[in-house]
Amino acid sequence: MTRSVDLNCDMGEGFGQWRLGETEDAALMPLISSANIATGFHAGDPNVMDEVVALAVSHGVALGAHPGYRDLQGFGRRSIRASDAELINDIVYQVGALQAFATRHGQALQHIKPHGALFMDIAASARFSEALIETLSRVAPGTILFCMEASETYRAARAAGHPVVREFFADRDYDDSGAIVFARKVERPDPAAIAEKCLHACRDGVVRSVSGTEIEIGFDSICFHSDTPGALDIGRAIRDRLETHGIRIAPAAQVIGQA
Repeated sequence: MTRSVDLNCDMGEGFGQWRLGETEDAALMPLISSANIATGFHAGDPNVMDEVVALAVSHGVALGAHPGYRDLQGFGRRSIRASDAELINDIVYQVGALQAFATRHGQALQHIKPHGALFMDIAASARFSEALIETLSRVAPGTILFCMEASETYRAARAAGHPVVREFFADRDYDDSGAIVFARKVERPDPAAIAEKCLHACRDGVVRSVSGTEIEIGFDSICFHSDTPGALDIGRAIRDRLETHGIRIAPAAQVIGQA
């Protein structure tokens, strides 16, 4: 049984006057323990990044960089054909930006979590995963990498001894391999059903796939997305359900014993 788990959410996903989703980050921040902050390529800009970092620090929420493909129009949910070296440089650039804002507010980055299509493409490629982890070991040593357990990223991180956190996706479906079913648009789900799904995964280590099969799932952190319709109700339902059943919410570094 999972006794302690991180609860993370994607944040800062807007730029200028534009904001994504129906819920303000300020309403979601008290519910979570780790924030994945957009770094300018799929969403975010310097002012938004600074604002969300400050907000997270004020709530004691751990900071994470959320780099994506350079795809504002598609919100980073479209793959971009480029060399691994070019894409890794894009990630380094984005991580460096958030590191600077974290330093400005007296904090360090806890983690890095690729966004959207980039997350899925890294997960499917051993070569890309290995190159990314080798780079992170130099530019962000000790910074946790978030990924799925059923991914090349997790295998490569474990082999290299790089700190890694496995995510469970509350508001996404799973296939029989244990990978999430990638979605470009999500309908409004039932918060109570999502909370029960999370509790079931924490207590029993399984999730029901789209085929109706219960599959084993290992994880250290639960993710819900701020752009999912009803995100505030989802976050409240998850936290309340887990805490009611004695499951502690804590930053990812504490969950894996790094802090």
